[in-house]
Amino acid sequence: MRWEALFDDMEAQLAAARTAALRADVAELTRAERATVGLVDRLRAAQGSAVALRLAAGEPLRGTLVDVAHEWVLLDLGGAQRALVPVGAVVAVGGLGAHAAPAAGAVERRLGLGHALRALARDRAVVRVGVAGDEVVGRLDGVGADHVDVGGLDGAPGRRPVWAVPFAAITTVRTG
Repeated sequence: MRWEALFDDMEAQLAAARTAALRADVAELTRAERATVGLVDRLRAAQGSAVALRLAAGEPLRGTLVDVAHEWVLLDLGGAQRALVPVGAVVAVGGLGAHAAPAAGAVERRLGLGHALRALARDRAVVRVGVAGDEVVGRLDGVGADHVDVGGLDGAPGRRPVWAVPFAAITTVRTG
């Protein structure tokens, strides 16, 4: 009887040690997996959710996450207003869950900021381009490799002032 109790105790200790080792392994694997998750992956998982963005210029934006690509986020600000936000202009995001979407496919990874801006240029939409706490208002006349030309609304077509805005300086592009 005494030997049986001793062996039962030893088996219980071994089982507890295995369980503790398994928990430690799971925790380490979870940390390692979390280290591979990018912000864009978490944003993609939150599509359709309300989020708050803090931008490099200090501007807060709140809206529903409509679409996300590798270089930009599209927010519905309510009414007809939408904001295209370069991911590089985002300094903090509120309202994200813990989940992440699977890695983006090859096509989605190639949809850069220039692609989104070209779509706005094609629509001839009037936009407000946020730059360093200021705005440039007009239509997107052309989109280059690293900048966009914003034609002012004052003046005759072809003679109105045009601002070349580097992608790196853009904090938001608002429509509506």
